[in-house]
Amino acid sequence: MGKVFAVGVGPGSPKYVTEIVKEIVLNSDIVIGYKYTLNTIETLLKNKEIHEVTMKDQEDAYQKVSKTIGNKTCVIPFTGDVNFSESEVVDRLIEIFGDVQIIPGISSIQVAASKARVPIDKSKVITMHISTSIEEKKLELQKALIDGFSVILVPRPWPKEPSKHFMQSEIATYLKDQGFDTSNMKVHVFEFLTTDKETHFVGKVKDLEVKQFSDLSVMVFDQTKLESYINFK
Repeated sequence: MGKVFAVGVGPGSPKYVTEIVKEIVLNSDIVIGYKYTLNTIETLLKNKEIHEVTMKDQEDAYQKVSKTIGNKTCVIPFTGDVNFSESEVVDRLIEIFGDVQIIPGISSIQVAASKARVPIDKSKVITMHISTSIEEKKLELQKALIDGFSVILVPRPWPKEPSKHFMQSEIATYLKDQGFDTSNMKVHVFEFLTTDKETHFVGKVKDLEVKQFSDLSVMVFDQTKLESYINFK
């Protein structure tokens, strides 16, 4: 079988695609990806065999390519970093193709943390963007906030099944129902990071109860306190 790469192409702007990922894509024969992700690297896709997929038909594409790949090189690009919030798909690729080389990218959580000036090493990073139960992750969110951590969070869009839909408005309501004073909790919401459609909301968690955001959004609960080296002399 040929080579298979799972690569991160950054949050959306071509400027955030790393040089190593550009090189791998340029030297590939086959590219399988979602429309938004393919658009990020569209200038690198000339003369490639392209499979644009959705959640419904990605399995068919992977199976088809696995049977015909021969000695070719196949790239599966992921928005952001392939190592974050994509494990369910990556695990399936390993099941199908066996040896999959993983190349990291710049994640939207990194960009969101930078824009909010919230250090990742003093925060909890949580993704709700999974198909399995998120009940444990909800408890993890509560504990992190109670313990005083900032939280960088990827919500879960699931409009076709409201019981699984857990976006900003649902998160705000959930925290209020759990006894949190959401009127005093600072939060950022970023959409379409690094693109010309980027937006930035900053306010209180309570404000989110009546707001709707896109699938491509990241939340940052800001509980950061400045702790510079000068304070430890």
